[in-house]
Amino acid sequence: MRSRRTTLAVPGSNPRFIEKAQGLPADEIFLDLEDAVAPSAKADARRNVVAALNEGDWTGKVRVVRINDLDTPFAYRDVIEVVEGAGANLDCLMLPKVQDASHVQWLDRLLTQIERAVGLPAGRIGVEAQIEDARGMTNIDAIAASSPRLETLVFGPGDFMASINMKTLVVGEQPPGYTEGDAYHYILMRILLAARAHDLQAVDGPYFNVRDVDAFRRVAQRSAALGFDGKWVLHPSQVDAGNEVFSPSQDDYDHAELILDAYEHATSVEGRGAAMLGDEMIDEASRKMALVIAAKGRAAGLPRTRSFEPPES
Repeated sequence: MRSRRTTLAVPGSNPRFIEKAQGLPADEIFLDLEDAVAPSAKADARRNVVAALNEGDWTGKVRVVRINDLDTPFAYRDVIEVVEGAGANLDCLMLPKVQDASHVQWLDRLLTQIERAVGLPAGRIGVEAQIEDARGMTNIDAIAASSPRLETLVFGPGDFMASINMKTLVVGEQPPGYTEGDAYHYILMRILLAARAHDLQAVDGPYFNVRDVDAFRRVAQRSAALGFDGKWVLHPSQVDAGNEVFSPSQDDYDHAELILDAYEHATSVEGRGAAMLGDEMIDEASRKMALVIAAKGRAAGLPRTRSFEPPES
């Protein structure tokens, strides 16, 4: 499963930003053909994106292009030109404003036709579905089950807040007057549950006040605590904070790996279904929880600093 602790949005119409993004430590870069590009600049942006995918150095990064939504006249040309021009250097397409399963299925079928036409392995290019309105949220379970290409559900807070008439102008921040709890808790949990039910990743949306890194960290910690895999970032200043928030601490990572080693030793060598790790009893439930933390730590590139020593018999 790809690491998506931070997903950096980069306008496809800005070659300077595209070049700079290649040197930033974001896990995923998505080159945007949608909201960040004016209608008159769409065609040029497609050419920029194709050239950047083919000629840029994206080592270690998930390479994604966000196309325009299906209600525009741009979407089909986005898919055709980007995949025909740079499909071999593309990991996923992000589809915005997904409202039901048929949207993802349309993209799946078009991708298959293009892959076969240009000699790419059918099904290799993944899809990220962006949930941005009430209809999409209502149909989220069907969307999550819509295609084997689907890798990620992404929350799009700006359009979503507008679609439900939420009283705020700061994308990602609590609405004024909402003083009890978290106005986004149900939304985030709904996305997360649909994602996990279908073995998908879940990515939280952006926080627009890019100069307030402390506020970004605060809202990122909210979705990280729930179990989200990562968050959009809109500015280089948010990247390091996002990577830190969505990575386990070194101590937690080492502990998770020790649990896995101890449980494996207990079940395969000693033939027991539970074991002790120091003063801690571990069992199958412990193993499952440790797998989550260990996977996140491995994806983040954390080294192990402690090794398991089997107990003396």
